[in-house]
Amino acid sequence: MKKSFKLKVIIPATLVLLGATYSCKKYLDQAPIGALIPEVLATRAGVDGVLIGAYSVVDGVFDGQAGSPWETGTDNWIYGSVVAGDAFKGSNPGDQPAAANLEAFSATGANDYLNDKWRVCYAGVQRANDVLRLLPQVKDGSVTADQQKQYIAEARFLRGFFHLEAAKLWKNVPYIDETITYGANNYNVPNSGPIWDKIAADFAAAAADLPNTQPQVGRANKWAALAFEAKTLMFAHKYPDAYTILKNVIANGVTASGAKYALGKYADNFNPSTKNGPEGVFVVQTSVHDGANGLNGNAGSVLNFPSGGPAGCCGFFQPTFDFVNSFKVDANGLPLIDSYQTGYITNDQGVPAGTVFTPGNELLDARLDWSVGRRGIPYLDWGICPGAAWARDQPNGGPYLPIKNVYYKAAQSTTSDSYGGWAANQATSNSYNAIRYADVLLWAAECAVETSDLPAAEGYVNQVRARAADQSGWVKGKLTGYGVDDKGNPDATKPIVDNSQFAANYKVGLYTGQFLANGQAWARKAVYFERKLELGMEGHRFFDLSRWDAVNGGPAGNIMTTEIEKFLKNTRDFGDKFTSAVMKVAKFGSNKNELFPIPQTQIDLSKGTLKQNPGY
Repeated sequence: MKKSFKLKVIIPATLVLLGATYSCKKYLDQAPIGALIPEVLATRAGVDGVLIGAYSVVDGVFDGQAGSPWETGTDNWIYGSVVAGDAFKGSNPGDQPAAANLEAFSATGANDYLNDKWRVCYAGVQRANDVLRLLPQVKDGSVTADQQKQYIAEARFLRGFFHLEAAKLWKNVPYIDETITYGANNYNVPNSGPIWDKIAADFAAAAADLPNTQPQVGRANKWAALAFEAKTLMFAHKYPDAYTILKNVIANGVTASGAKYALGKYADNFNPSTKNGPEGVFVVQTSVHDGANGLNGNAGSVLNFPSGGPAGCCGFFQPTFDFVNSFKVDANGLPLIDSYQTGYITNDQGVPAGTVFTPGNELLDARLDWSVGRRGIPYLDWGICPGAAWARDQPNGGPYLPIKNVYYKAAQSTTSDSYGGWAANQATSNSYNAIRYADVLLWAAECAVETSDLPAAEGYVNQVRARAADQSGWVKGKLTGYGVDDKGNPDATKPIVDNSQFAANYKVGLYTGQFLANGQAWARKAVYFERKLELGMEGHRFFDLSRWDAVNGGPAGNIMTTEIEKFLKNTRDFGDKFTSAVMKVAKFGSNKNELFPIPQTQIDLSKGTLKQNPGY
């Protein structure tokens, strides 16, 4: 996939200034081409349009951006999942070499993906600040005092959102408020340390003035702002403060539509037809068939479909052996936290397409088959997954396929579109769950562990596990055999499926006092592992490991080095049927790869004001 697609269609009421603080050289060395024009925009309609323009960047894509959308999407498939062992890059070795460098932990500040991601983050910051700059110019009485408070609150929420998106990758980033402008000549802002306190302050201010509900589901409400504030505090390791907020969100929080937060069916979180349900704390909205030629679809995942399966392209984002093995359970249905890497779940690596294959009978957490496409298991409503036939380069990417970002066959015509007129059915309305309620519960469990409230931590984890244990949400359709061809031989194209049986040997149990009995360090591991299972392939794993690691002030020692090295060993030990050249050379660097390198282009544009992260 060598093409670069830079357009996204939004329908704002006005034009807005698009330059980010470090967005592009022309914005630093020349006067901005576009600017806010108060006599045109200084009305309520103008503020609405500028705010819509800021919201439009929440998905990680904006009109006119440099780079391709899969480099910058807020789903963070490459930064949060591939670089942390949830998934391999996939495709073939030479496709998207900048992504391969990230996967191998060999990326430098010259990596184009990172520069484009930085630019999108600060374009979003700029647009949020534009709202704050414009509001004082509105003199026609069209904005009431209460409306002004809400506009400010939404702008500060978005400013916090975009800064947090940057800080998750680089930690040491500049904080840009509305006083930083080209005209004031103060735009070379240093990145002298973490800005968690400033981000948390934006979310706290937003929560104070945002309403409980919103007229559009994609707009932030009070509870979304509080959840993001708690998330930011956890990056700062302020667990008691975050815990207080999270308990409030759990007790009283509602969605933008007013539904009490709750855990529904696990699979509903990834079905475009059931998004924005009671688990959606903040959902990044995407849409298709809206006149935008697919460009408002989930652009971050535009490459991440099985090759030859739904959409037909492009074979990226393939789950790893390590991630799949994590779903093995013991006789009580509990995860094998310390021994999951012993042996591999039965898979079709090296088994040719069109060959009869039968899945194993291992005891498994039922969330596996909503998280990973496996040969011999139903793939949503597309039928039995054929495995190698849908893998673009199985020796390089492995046997497993992405599924959480994929739409259902029955809804293909309404939930997918061609992206920009070229990628057939690869734009989707499968909106991204930036925060879902299970995330909140597991944060609360984490805070409870760090404040020595181990029974409460176990209770929060068990809420998540109880949903996973509900058999009504398990995948059904067991492959029991194959029909025969005209010669009487088993025919792999004629699977025999018993839809009254579960697709695999599922078992999910609850913890029964183990947290208190085994102590804080064990309970911490259990919470961390539950996040891996519950939120895998959703772009969170790298950022979790990074904030838990002692190099960033976390409580879990060198956990990132330990976990990544375990993943790499588990991958290399598979054998010669898995030939990924990237995995052969990948090497995690302690006290370096816990963060990404600051883009060198941005350091150069700042005339050295920005400083590189340690080790690069």
